[in-house]
This record gives sequence, structure tokens and C-alpha cells, in this order.
Amino acid sequence: MKIVINQMMTVSSPPHIYGTDSIEARMRDVLIALAPALIMAIIHYGMQAFYTTAITVISAMIAEYLYQRIMGKAVTLYDCSAVITGVLLAFNLPPDVPLWLPIIGSFFAIIVVKQLFGGLGSNFVNPALAARAFLLASFGTHMTNWTFAPDSVTSATYLAIVKQNPSFSPEMSDYMALLFGKVGGCIGETSAVALFIGGVYLLIRKVINWRIPVFYIGSFALFGFIFGRTGFFSGNILFEVLNGGLIMGAFFMATDYATSPITPNGKIVMGIGCGILAVFIRYFSDYPEGVSYSIIIMNLFVPLIDKYVRPRVYGKRKKT
Repeated sequence: MKIVINQMMTVSSPPHIYGTDSIEARMRDVLIALAPALIMAIIHYGMQAFYTTAITVISAMIAEYLYQRIMGKAVTLYDCSAVITGVLLAFNLPPDVPLWLPIIGSFFAIIVVKQLFGGLGSNFVNPALAARAFLLASFGTHMTNWTFAPDSVTSATYLAIVKQNPSFSPEMSDYMALLFGKVGGCIGETSAVALFIGGVYLLIRKVINWRIPVFYIGSFALFGFIFGRTGFFSGNILFEVLNGGLIMGAFFMATDYATSPITPNGKIVMGIGCGILAVFIRYFSDYPEGVSYSIIIMNLFVPLIDKYVRPRVYGKRKKT
């Protein structure tokens, strides 16, 4: 008995399973997650925080558009990656910086760090953090001018105070200020609650993997307690975790797709490495904060991590 199947089959290259996910959708989720922190920054720092963020985002978009047009490449502003870079860079700036400074930082982040290395997905370090490091090295005075906008008082951050006086003992009001953003600091790192809400949203939406933020914050807390500022096993973990850019870095920057490992075990190594480096930079260097540099340093090791921390290919035997 002869069976004839009269049906045309289509042969195409992978992937063969399609979904509704896209770069644009993921970037929109990140913007939604960053919105609570921006709202808290505007509440506590005033419209200057909004102006700084807007200028940084617009500058990042202009830099990407100009570079792609000049180089004859397709303009990809619609993917919102330049917007994300602009927001994250703004979140790493003091609210009262002169508005020419975020323009310089945006062009450095987009052109030097991102586009010159191939564009989205080809950069080897986080563009916003690299731009922050560049601005801090070039314009240190402007980058360390902390102002609490409601009464326009310029003062040192808690981390700077603790760096000068390791025995500083925070009160309950200090913890509440750190939770809800009533402290001086960068635009995006003031309210721990707002950042945590955004981070949880990204986890629920499966935009980021839980391993990097959990192991980053966990290793930071563990080693921060062991190597306390006043001796072994004396670290004030809650105070250290809520201070600075740890939560923002763990959820929004260390998890960057292009600059983080692709394997589950690699993400764990990335998180632990960032946590250890952040503790040692914060405790033992002259710089009061260590989150930005810990992520940048671990970004450089990502290719090595992906090479040696990867699952065994199914069916492949170990060499004897």
C-alpha cells in the first residue's frame, strides 16, 4: 500500500520556536523597574534630578544616532538601549552636577564604550559604569559634590563619614533615611526600597536571573561582616548593604546581558566576585564606595569565567 503525503514542508534556519519576547520589551521592563527610584529622587532632590536624568538620556540618544548615521549603520534607537544607558548613567551622578558633565559622560558611554566595540551586545564593560569611572577620574570635584535638595545642604555621604570614623554608630533615623532616600548621594542610589521594588519586578518578569544579585549581596554581607571596619566579625551588615550603590549595582548593572556570564555557575562566580571586591575596595582603599569598580573589574573576567565555568557537553567524556 502506497501512502502519498501531498504537503509542502518549509526548511529554515534556527530558531524554530518563536515567542513574543524582544530586546525592546526587556528594555521597557528595565525602564519600568527604574521608575520608582527616579520618582523618589525627584521627591527628595527636586526637579534638578529630573533635568539631569533627561539631559543624560537625550545626550545618549543623540550620540547613538549621530554615530550610526555617520558610520552608515542602521539607526537602532527604537530598541531603547541608549535610553537605559542614559538613565543608569544619570543614576550614578550627583543631582547637582553641571549639565555639560552628563553630556560628556553620555557620549563617552555610547561612542567609546558601546559603539566602537560593535554596538549593543558587543561592549565588554558596562557603558554607564565605565562613563562614571571616566567622569570621576576627570571631574572628581563635580562627581563628589553631594547635596540634599530639600534644604540645599551639601554634606558628606554616610560612607564618607564611616570612612573617616569607622566607629560611627548609626541610629534608627539613619536606617529610615537610607530606606526611603532622605540622604545625600547619587540620583539613583538613595532609596533602597525603590530599588528593591524595581529589582523584584525584573525577577518576576524574568528579565534578569536571580543568581547574580543574590550572590552579590550575599557575599558582600558575609565578607562585610567578617572583615568589619573595627575588627573581624564586627561589620554592620544592614548599614553597609543599604548604603551606596550596592542594590542598584546588583540588580541593574551586574546583570547586564553583554557583560555578565551566560552560564548559571558563571553568574554565581560573577556575583561572589563582585561582592568580595566591593567589600575590599570599600573597607581598605581610600575610596569610600566599591560597587562600580567591583562590577567593572568582574566584567573583564567574564570571558575567562565563561570559558572555565561551563556545563559539560552531553555525551562528552572527561580527558584521562
